[in-house]
Amino acid sequence: MKASANARFAIKVWDEKPYREISGQPKLTKATVTKTYSGDLEGDGQVEYLMVYRADGKATFVGMEQVTGTLGGKAGSFVLQRTGVFEDGQAKESYSIIPGSATGALQGLTGEGTASVGHGMEHPFVLSYDLP
Repeated sequence: MKASANARFAIKVWDEKPYREISGQPKLTKATVTKTYSGDLEGDGQVEYLMVYRADGKATFVGMEQVTGTLGGKAGSFVLQRTGVFEDGQAKESYSIIPGSATGALQGLTGEGTASVGHGMEHPFVLSYDLP
């Protein structure tokens, strides 16, 4: 039976740098982001994003985030795979737990979610999950 975690995350650090910029081509950047979670998920996250900024102002991104803390009262860590686009002032993404990445009391954790958030430092986070 799937459970649902409702939490919020605050961005503590956003360190983004271009790694490839060629005139007339999309800009490629890498961002190291540190987050804290509160609510049904309590803990910290560290994500590495790779992004492509297009001439039309839209961006596409992928990321891997390791989250360490407690979920449903159980302690451990897991890795989220994040994919999405930034357009019209909104980051629209989907995320899923990498199978086999959970540790501690979260071993066996699976789950996924979607989000659409604007600029700012604090955002809602919802995770639909199974924990054996």
